[in-house]
Amino acid sequence: MSASVVFFPVANGDMTLITLDNGQTILIDIKIRAAADDEDDETYDVASDLKDRLKTDSEGRSYVDSFLLSHPDQDHITGLENHFYLGPPADYPKDSGLIFIREMWSSPLVFRRASTQHVLCADAKAWAKEARRRVQRFKDDKFGTVDGDRILIMGKDKDGKTDEITDIVVEQGELITSANRGSSGQFTGRLLAPMLVAEDDELVALLEKNNSSVIINFSLTGGGNADKCRFLTGGDAGVAIWERLWHNHKDSDPDWFTYDLMQAPHHCSWRTLSYDRWSEMGEKVKVCEDARSALGQAKFGATIVASCKPILKDDSDPPHERAKREYVSILKPDTVKGEFICTSEYTNANDRPLEFTVTFSGVSKKLRAAAAAATIVGVSAVASSARGHG
Repeated sequence: MSASVVFFPVANGDMTLITLDNGQTILIDIKIRAAADDEDDETYDVASDLKDRLKTDSEGRSYVDSFLLSHPDQDHITGLENHFYLGPPADYPKDSGLIFIREMWSSPLVFRRASTQHVLCADAKAWAKEARRRVQRFKDDKFGTVDGDRILIMGKDKDGKTDEITDIVVEQGELITSANRGSSGQFTGRLLAPMLVAEDDELVALLEKNNSSVIINFSLTGGGNADKCRFLTGGDAGVAIWERLWHNHKDSDPDWFTYDLMQAPHHCSWRTLSYDRWSEMGEKVKVCEDARSALGQAKFGATIVASCKPILKDDSDPPHERAKREYVSILKPDTVKGEFICTSEYTNANDRPLEFTVTFSGVSKKLRAAAAAATIVGVSAVASSARGHG
Protein backbone atom coordinates (compact mmCIF):
# COMPACT_ATOMS: atom_id res chain seq x y z
CA MET A 1 0.00 0.00 0.00
CA SER A 2 1.06 3.63 -0.45
CA ALA A 3 1.89 5.90 2.43
CA SER A 4 -0.44 8.86 2.83
CA VAL A 5 -1.13 12.03 4.80
CA VAL A 6 -4.77 13.06 5.34
CA PHE A 7 -5.83 16.47 6.66
CA PHE A 8 -9.38 16.34 8.01
CA PRO A 9 -11.55 19.48 7.78
CA VAL A 10 -12.14 20.65 11.35
CA ALA A 11 -12.33 24.44 10.87
CA ASN A 12 -9.79 26.07 13.24
CA GLY A 13 -8.15 22.96 14.66
CA ASP A 14 -5.86 20.09 13.67
CA MET A 15 -6.60 16.47 12.86
CA THR A 16 -4.10 14.65 10.63
CA LEU A 17 -3.62 10.96 9.88
CA ILE A 18 -0.35 9.55 8.55
CA THR A 19 -0.50 6.04 7.11
CA LEU A 20 2.94 4.51 6.69
CA ASP A 21 4.21 2.30 3.90
CA ASN A 22 3.64 -0.78 6.09
CA GLY A 23 0.06 0.21 6.96
CA GLN A 24 0.75 1.54 10.45
CA THR A 25 -0.96 4.78 11.41
CA ILE A 26 0.09 7.93 13.27
CA LEU A 27 -2.71 10.31 14.29
CA ILE A 28 -1.79 13.90 15.12
CA ASP A 29 -4.36 15.79 17.20
CA ILE A 30 -8.13 15.57 16.90
CA LYS A 31 -11.07 17.93 16.83
CA ILE A 32 -14.31 15.98 16.67
CA ARG A 33 -17.08 18.45 17.42
CA ALA A 34 -20.57 17.53 18.57
CA ALA A 35 -21.89 18.90 15.27
CA ALA A 36 -19.71 16.40 13.38
CA ASP A 37 -21.33 13.57 15.36
CA ASP A 38 -24.87 14.83 14.68
CA GLU A 39 -26.55 12.95 11.83
CA ASP A 40 -28.82 15.93 11.20
CA ASP A 41 -25.94 18.39 10.91
CA GLU A 42 -24.00 19.00 7.68
CA THR A 43 -20.64 19.30 9.46
CA TYR A 44 -18.21 16.80 7.98
CA ASP A 45 -18.28 13.50 9.89
CA VAL A 46 -14.57 13.26 10.60
CA ALA A 47 -14.97 10.49 13.21
CA SER A 48 -16.64 8.10 10.77
CA ASP A 49 -14.12 8.97 8.07
CA LEU A 50 -11.25 8.33 10.46
CA LYS A 51 -12.64 4.94 11.54
CA ASP A 52 -13.13 3.95 7.91
CA ARG A 53 -9.41 4.43 7.37
CA LEU A 54 -8.26 2.43 10.40
CA LYS A 55 -7.58 -1.28 10.74
CA THR A 56 -9.19 -3.49 13.38
CA ASP A 57 -7.32 -5.94 15.57
CA SER A 58 -8.17 -9.55 16.45
CA GLU A 59 -10.58 -8.32 19.14
CA GLY A 60 -12.51 -6.15 16.70
CA ARG A 61 -11.11 -2.84 17.96
CA SER A 62 -10.36 -0.02 15.52
CA TYR A 63 -6.93 1.32 16.44
CA VAL A 64 -4.19 3.83 15.76
CA ASP A 65 -0.63 2.66 16.22
CA SER A 66 0.53 6.02 17.60
CA PHE A 67 -1.33 9.16 18.62
CA LEU A 68 0.57 12.45 19.00
CA LEU A 69 -1.00 15.32 20.93
CA SER A 70 0.89 18.46 19.92
CA HIS A 71 -0.49 20.45 22.88
CA PRO A 72 -3.61 20.32 25.07
CA ASP A 73 -5.66 23.20 23.65
CA GLN A 74 -9.30 22.25 23.14
CA ASP A 75 -9.15 22.60 19.35
CA HIS A 76 -6.53 19.84 19.25
CA ILE A 77 -8.10 17.30 21.62
CA THR A 78 -11.91 17.71 21.39
CA GLY A 79 -13.74 14.39 21.17
CA LEU A 80 -11.10 12.27 22.89
CA GLU A 81 -13.31 10.73 25.58
CA ASN A 82 -16.25 10.27 23.21
CA HIS A 83 -14.32 8.41 20.53
CA PHE A 84 -11.17 6.88 22.05
CA TYR A 85 -10.61 4.30 24.77
CA LEU A 86 -8.53 5.39 27.77
CA GLY A 87 -7.53 2.86 30.40
CA PRO A 88 -6.00 -0.61 30.86
CA PRO A 89 -6.19 -2.69 27.65
CA ALA A 90 -7.89 -5.58 29.46
CA ASP A 91 -10.80 -3.32 30.45
CA TYR A 92 -11.71 -2.25 26.92
CA PRO A 93 -15.53 -2.37 26.65
CA LYS A 94 -16.40 -4.87 23.94
CA ASP A 95 -18.43 -3.54 20.98
CA SER A 96 -18.09 0.03 22.26
CA GLY A 97 -16.70 1.26 18.96
CA LEU A 98 -14.07 3.30 20.77
CA ILE A 99 -10.74 3.71 18.99
CA PHE A 100 -7.86 1.91 20.72
CA ILE A 101 -4.61 3.85 21.13
CA ARG A 102 -1.70 1.42 20.99
CA GLU A 103 0.94 4.06 21.77
CA MET A 104 0.65 7.66 23.00
CA TRP A 105 3.13 10.41 22.10
CA SER A 106 2.87 13.09 24.77
CA SER A 107 4.86 15.99 26.23
CA PRO A 108 4.66 16.78 29.95
CA LEU A 109 6.57 20.02 29.33
CA VAL A 110 3.91 21.32 26.96
CA PHE A 111 1.20 20.42 29.48
CA ARG A 112 3.09 22.24 32.20
CA ARG A 113 3.34 25.44 30.15
CA ALA A 114 -0.28 25.27 29.05
CA SER A 115 -1.64 24.81 32.58
CA THR A 116 -0.10 28.09 33.75
CA GLN A 117 -2.19 29.98 31.20
CA HIS A 118 -5.60 28.33 31.29
CA VAL A 119 -7.61 25.52 32.82
CA LEU A 120 -7.35 22.31 30.84
CA CYS A 121 -10.54 21.05 29.19
CA ALA A 122 -11.97 17.67 30.22
CA ASP A 123 -10.48 15.88 27.21
CA ALA A 124 -7.02 17.28 27.94
CA LYS A 125 -7.28 16.21 31.57
CA ALA A 126 -8.31 12.72 30.43
CA TRP A 127 -5.27 12.54 28.12
CA ALA A 128 -2.94 13.63 30.94
CA LYS A 129 -4.42 11.03 33.29
CA GLU A 130 -3.95 8.26 30.73
CA ALA A 131 -0.38 9.41 30.00
CA ARG A 132 0.44 9.19 33.71
CA ARG A 133 -1.04 5.67 33.85
CA ARG A 134 1.11 4.54 30.95
CA VAL A 135 4.27 6.07 32.37
CA GLN A 136 3.61 4.21 35.62
CA ARG A 137 3.11 0.97 33.66
CA PHE A 138 6.53 1.49 32.10
CA LYS A 139 8.08 2.10 35.51
CA ASP A 140 6.45 -1.08 36.80
CA ASP A 141 7.31 -3.34 33.89
CA LYS A 142 9.81 -1.50 31.64
CA PHE A 143 9.63 -3.11 28.21
CA GLY A 144 6.98 -5.63 29.20
CA THR A 145 4.22 -3.21 28.26
CA VAL A 146 1.71 -4.27 25.61
CA ASP A 147 -0.43 -2.49 23.00
CA GLY A 148 -2.56 0.05 24.83
CA ASP A 149 0.00 0.59 27.60
CA ARG A 150 2.82 2.17 25.60
CA ILE A 151 3.90 5.80 25.57
CA LEU A 152 6.72 7.94 24.18
CA ILE A 153 7.58 11.18 25.93
CA MET A 154 8.30 14.08 23.58
CA GLY A 155 11.14 16.05 25.13
CA LYS A 156 12.78 16.07 28.54
CA ASP A 157 10.81 17.55 31.40
CA LYS A 158 12.28 20.16 33.72
CA ASP A 159 13.86 19.51 37.14
CA GLY A 160 14.91 15.99 36.11
CA LYS A 161 11.34 14.69 36.18
CA THR A 162 12.00 12.36 33.21
CA ASP A 163 15.43 11.14 34.34
CA GLU A 164 14.05 7.79 35.54
CA ILE A 165 12.30 6.99 32.25
CA THR A 166 14.93 7.91 29.67
CA ASP A 167 14.23 4.76 27.63
CA ILE A 168 10.88 6.21 26.55
CA VAL A 169 11.99 9.86 26.26
CA VAL A 170 12.79 11.39 22.87
CA GLU A 171 15.04 14.38 23.44
CA GLN A 172 14.96 17.54 21.34
CA GLY A 173 16.86 16.94 18.09
CA GLU A 174 16.59 13.16 18.28
CA LEU A 175 14.84 10.88 15.82
CA ILE A 176 11.74 8.76 16.31
CA THR A 177 12.17 5.70 14.08
CA SER A 178 9.12 3.50 14.63
CA ALA A 179 5.45 3.62 15.60
CA ASN A 180 4.45 1.44 18.56
CA ARG A 181 7.79 -0.39 18.34
CA GLY A 182 6.95 -1.53 14.82
CA SER A 183 9.41 -2.05 12.01
CA SER A 184 11.90 0.75 11.44
CA GLY A 185 12.56 2.11 7.97
CA GLN A 186 9.01 3.36 7.43
CA PHE A 187 9.73 6.90 8.62
CA THR A 188 11.87 9.05 10.83
CA GLY A 189 10.57 11.96 12.88
CA ARG A 190 12.96 14.67 14.01
CA LEU A 191 11.76 16.20 17.28
CA LEU A 192 12.39 19.95 17.05
CA ALA A 193 10.37 21.09 20.07
CA PRO A 194 9.44 21.48 22.87
CA MET A 195 12.77 22.84 23.98
CA LEU A 196 13.95 22.74 27.56
CA VAL A 197 15.45 26.11 28.48
CA ALA A 198 17.07 27.49 31.59
CA GLU A 199 14.84 29.38 33.99
CA ASP A 200 16.84 32.60 33.40
CA ASP A 201 16.51 32.30 29.60
CA GLU A 202 14.47 35.18 28.09
CA LEU A 203 12.53 32.57 26.11
CA VAL A 204 10.86 31.32 29.29
CA ALA A 205 8.62 34.37 29.49
CA LEU A 206 7.86 34.17 25.77
CA LEU A 207 6.94 30.52 26.06
CA GLU A 208 4.30 31.52 28.57
CA LYS A 209 2.86 34.02 26.07
CA ASN A 210 3.12 31.90 22.92
CA ASN A 211 1.56 28.50 22.51
CA SER A 212 4.26 25.89 23.03
CA SER A 213 3.78 22.72 21.01
CA VAL A 214 5.47 19.53 19.90
CA ILE A 215 7.16 20.13 16.53
CA ILE A 216 8.22 17.17 14.39
CA ASN A 217 9.59 16.99 10.87
CA PHE A 218 8.65 13.58 9.49
CA SER A 219 10.51 11.89 6.66
CA LEU A 220 8.20 9.29 5.13
CA THR A 221 9.11 6.24 3.05
CA GLY A 222 7.19 5.77 -0.17
CA GLY A 223 7.15 2.57 -2.22
CA GLY A 224 9.98 1.20 -0.11
CA ASN A 225 12.19 4.24 -0.78
CA ALA A 226 13.21 6.43 2.14
CA ASP A 227 12.75 10.20 2.43
CA LYS A 228 10.07 10.58 -0.24
CA CYS A 229 8.05 13.10 1.75
CA ARG A 230 9.10 15.60 4.39
CA PHE A 231 6.15 16.65 6.52
CA LEU A 232 6.65 19.49 9.03
CA THR A 233 3.98 19.86 11.71
CA GLY A 234 4.06 22.04 14.81
CA GLY A 235 0.66 22.54 16.41
CA ASP A 236 0.29 26.14 17.58
CA ALA A 237 3.99 26.93 18.02
CA GLY A 238 4.41 30.71 18.03
CA VAL A 239 6.91 33.10 16.51
CA ALA A 240 9.33 32.95 19.46
CA ILE A 241 9.73 29.18 19.06
CA TRP A 242 10.42 29.28 15.32
CA GLU A 243 12.77 32.23 15.70
CA ARG A 244 14.87 30.46 18.33
CA LEU A 245 14.89 27.16 16.43
CA TRP A 246 16.22 28.78 13.28
CA HIS A 247 18.75 30.85 15.22
CA ASN A 248 20.07 27.68 16.87
CA HIS A 249 20.15 25.44 13.80
CA LYS A 250 20.44 27.55 10.64
CA ASP A 251 24.19 27.07 10.37
CA SER A 252 24.50 23.46 11.51
CA ASP A 253 21.20 21.77 10.62
CA PRO A 254 19.12 23.79 8.11
CA ASP A 255 17.94 20.54 6.52
CA TRP A 256 15.94 19.81 9.67
CA PHE A 257 13.36 22.31 8.40
CA THR A 258 12.97 21.34 4.74
CA TYR A 259 9.54 20.05 3.73
CA ASP A 260 7.31 18.83 0.93
CA LEU A 261 4.25 19.31 3.14
CA MET A 262 3.89 21.76 6.00
CA GLN A 263 0.93 22.33 8.27
CA ALA A 264 0.84 26.11 8.77
CA PRO A 265 1.25 26.56 12.55
CA HIS A 266 -1.70 27.80 14.61
CA HIS A 267 -4.17 27.59 11.74
CA CYS A 268 -2.43 30.21 9.58
CA SER A 269 -2.09 32.73 12.41
CA TRP A 270 -0.16 35.94 11.86
CA ARG A 271 1.30 35.50 15.36
CA THR A 272 3.43 32.63 14.07
CA LEU A 273 5.34 34.95 11.75
CA SER A 274 5.54 38.24 13.61
CA TYR A 275 5.69 39.93 17.01
CA ASP A 276 3.78 42.92 15.61
CA ARG A 277 0.05 43.17 16.16
CA TRP A 278 -1.99 43.57 13.02
CA SER A 279 -4.80 45.24 14.99
CA GLU A 280 -2.38 48.03 15.96
CA MET A 281 -0.16 48.39 12.87
CA GLY A 282 -2.03 46.97 9.89
CA GLU A 283 0.14 46.68 6.77
CA LYS A 284 3.06 48.27 8.65
CA VAL A 285 3.69 45.00 10.52
CA LYS A 286 7.03 43.32 9.95
CA VAL A 287 7.77 39.64 9.57
CA CYS A 288 10.28 38.03 11.96
CA GLU A 289 12.90 36.95 9.46
CA ASP A 290 14.27 34.03 11.50
CA ALA A 291 10.79 32.61 12.09
CA ARG A 292 9.98 32.99 8.39
CA SER A 293 13.24 31.28 7.46
CA ALA A 294 12.42 28.31 9.70
CA LEU A 295 9.03 28.03 8.02
CA GLY A 296 10.34 28.88 4.59
CA GLN A 297 12.45 25.83 3.73
CA ALA A 298 10.02 24.59 1.08
CA LYS A 299 11.23 22.02 -1.43
CA PHE A 300 10.29 22.20 -5.10
CA GLY A 301 6.55 21.62 -5.52
CA ALA A 302 5.87 21.91 -1.77
CA THR A 303 2.39 22.36 -0.33
CA ILE A 304 1.50 24.42 2.75
CA VAL A 305 -1.76 23.31 4.37
CA ALA A 306 -3.74 25.66 6.59
CA SER A 307 -6.04 23.66 8.86
CA CYS A 308 -8.61 26.35 9.46
CA LYS A 309 -11.90 27.95 8.50
CA PRO A 310 -12.07 29.80 5.14
CA ILE A 311 -9.51 32.60 5.01
CA LEU A 312 -11.09 36.02 4.50
CA LYS A 313 -9.56 39.47 4.21
CA ASP A 314 -10.61 40.72 7.63
CA ASP A 315 -9.05 41.09 11.06
CA SER A 316 -9.77 37.53 12.15
CA ASP A 317 -6.72 35.72 13.52
CA PRO A 318 -6.49 32.81 13.12
CA PRO A 319 -6.61 32.45 10.22
CA HIS A 320 -5.14 35.66 8.86
CA GLU A 321 -5.03 36.74 5.24
CA ARG A 322 -1.65 38.49 5.75
CA ALA A 323 -0.15 35.22 6.98
CA LYS A 324 -1.55 33.45 3.93
CA ARG A 325 0.14 36.00 1.69
CA GLU A 326 3.45 35.31 3.39
CA TYR A 327 3.11 31.56 2.94
CA VAL A 328 2.17 32.01 -0.72
CA SER A 329 5.32 34.11 -1.18
CA ILE A 330 7.37 31.30 0.36
CA LEU A 331 6.02 28.95 -2.30
CA LYS A 332 7.36 31.25 -5.07
CA PRO A 333 5.31 30.53 -8.21
CA ASP A 334 8.40 31.09 -10.38
CA THR A 335 10.81 28.77 -8.52
CA VAL A 336 9.28 26.54 -5.83
CA LYS A 337 6.02 26.29 -7.80
CA GLY A 338 4.18 25.21 -4.67
CA GLU A 339 0.57 25.37 -3.54
CA PHE A 340 -1.24 26.80 -0.51
CA ILE A 341 -4.45 25.00 0.52
CA CYS A 342 -6.98 25.74 3.26
CA THR A 343 -8.65 22.52 4.48
CA SER A 344 -12.12 24.02 4.89
CA GLU A 345 -12.04 25.68 1.48
CA TYR A 346 -10.80 22.46 -0.12
CA THR A 347 -13.48 20.31 1.50
CA ASN A 348 -16.24 22.79 0.72
CA ALA A 349 -15.29 22.47 -2.96
CA ASN A 350 -14.56 18.73 -3.05
CA ASP A 351 -16.65 17.19 -0.24
CA ARG A 352 -13.71 15.19 1.04
CA PRO A 353 -10.62 15.63 3.23
CA LEU A 354 -7.36 16.84 1.73
CA GLU A 355 -5.24 13.76 1.06
CA PHE A 356 -1.71 13.21 -0.23
CA THR A 357 -0.13 9.92 -1.33
CA VAL A 358 3.54 9.11 -0.97
CA THR A 359 5.08 6.70 -3.50
CA PHE A 360 8.53 5.91 -4.88
CA SER A 361 8.20 8.98 -7.11
CA GLY A 362 7.38 11.38 -4.26
CA VAL A 363 4.32 13.07 -2.80
CA SER A 364 1.21 14.08 -4.73
CA LYS A 365 -2.30 15.27 -3.97
CA LYS A 366 -4.71 12.36 -4.28
CA LEU A 367 -7.27 12.67 -7.06
CA ARG A 368 -10.73 11.25 -6.85
CA ALA A 369 -11.37 8.25 -9.04
CA ALA A 370 -13.65 10.14 -11.43
CA ALA A 371 -11.21 13.02 -11.82
CA ALA A 372 -8.25 10.67 -12.31
CA ALA A 373 -10.08 8.73 -15.01
CA ALA A 374 -11.05 11.94 -16.77
CA THR A 375 -7.43 13.11 -16.69
CA ILE A 376 -6.37 9.91 -18.44
CA VAL A 377 -8.79 10.42 -21.33
CA GLY A 378 -8.03 14.13 -21.49
CA VAL A 379 -11.29 15.63 -20.30
CA SER A 380 -12.33 17.44 -17.16
CA ALA A 381 -14.60 15.90 -14.58
CA VAL A 382 -16.74 17.12 -11.74
CA ALA A 383 -15.85 15.13 -8.63
CA SER A 384 -18.70 13.30 -6.94
CA SER A 385 -18.92 12.73 -3.20
CA ALA A 386 -16.57 10.03 -1.88
CA ARG A 387 -17.59 10.27 1.77
CA GLY A 388 -20.84 11.64 3.03
CA HIS A 389 -21.55 13.96 5.86
CA GLY A 390 -22.85 12.75 9.17
